[in-house]
Amino acid sequence: MNNNAAQKIRLIMELRRQGISDTSVLSAIERVPREEFIPKTFRDRAYENIALPIPSGQTISQPFIVAYMTQMLKPDPRRKVLEIGTGSGYQAAVLSHLCRRVYSLERFRSLQVEAVRLFERLKLMNITTKLGDGYKGWVEQAPFDRIIVTAAATEIPALLVDQLNDGGIMILPVGPEPSSQQIVKLTKDATGKVLEEELLAVRFVPLVQGLAVET
Repeated sequence: MNNNAAQKIRLIMELRRQGISDTSVLSAIERVPREEFIPKTFRDRAYENIALPIPSGQTISQPFIVAYMTQMLKPDPRRKVLEIGTGSGYQAAVLSHLCRRVYSLERFRSLQVEAVRLFERLKLMNITTKLGDGYKGWVEQAPFDRIIVTAAATEIPALLVDQLNDGGIMILPVGPEPSSQQIVKLTKDATGKVLEEELLAVRFVPLVQGLAVET
């Protein structure tokens, strides 16, 4: 057994101890090579349960947070999912093993281009990405059964709620400051009414409006 495989097994066991009980989510985490989504400098830490830096001042989330948000999203193979914040592509890759189709939006062109390259190399054919403003979502592909946001909004974006299907679930971090962020679960019932539930205190990079200006 190579070192990555042994570290991955330890990580899965740790996630179980932390309350990740959905076997399909754990299986997806196990199938995705996290080291591929991390800069070479940090690859020896790929299966530590920590967030790590990626280019453009962004991060790849802690595996527990990825697994937790994915579990709370209640994915299944029939679902069409919108992800706001492609980043390294890791969260989208995990979702690709659990959902019918993943649409992922990124504001940094360099991150989007690199993620597309990785998805192609890993043969993750059910992910579609585009450059865009996360606050506006992806109107052309709406509605979505599930929406996951991987950066903290100061308030719940109304346009994303509008793009959520009746019976749909949205998971996102919300809070004006890192010290006051909470993962929030929104559930839209068959009448369009939205139930809001706070789940877990977290620290995420901010969700920023507009496209990034890159030099």
